[in-house]
Amino acid sequence: MKLSTRFSDAIHILAYLKIYQNTKLSSEEIAASVVTSPVVIRRLMSKLKAAGLIKTISGTPAPSLTKSTDQITLLDIYMAVEGDTELFSIDRQTNPDCIVGGNIQQVLTQYYDEVQAATQQKLESITLTQVIDNIRNEQALKESGELND
Repeated sequence: MKLSTRFSDAIHILAYLKIYQNTKLSSEEIAASVVTSPVVIRRLMSKLKAAGLIKTISGTPAPSLTKSTDQITLLDIYMAVEGDTELFSIDRQTNPDCIVGGNIQQVLTQYYDEVQAATQQKLESITLTQVIDNIRNEQALKESGELND
């Protein structure tokens, strides 16, 4: 099963919009950075727009952020592209006559709920500014030769 990259791609798009805000920002240009199709970029940007994170003008390659990067959290981005989807799913077809099968769903639900809450809390504490600052730091290290690939 292939894992979704919508969340990381959405973060990528928003960081790209900020870092390259004074250049051409067509879906084709952004797609080249993400290494995906412009259609995927447009779909994600539609979700980001619906969530109020970006604004676009039809026919113009000039999307922009609607808030400062320190006001956009990773949780905002996650909710925009993934919604309330749970991180883990529980197999609902277990044998209720088995000690494990009859109780595993309730037990795992408790743990999964705790993990989901902790994850959301952590995502809410990380801003797009932090992500962009780290991108710039990584690039500076590459350019200085201090970071070996």
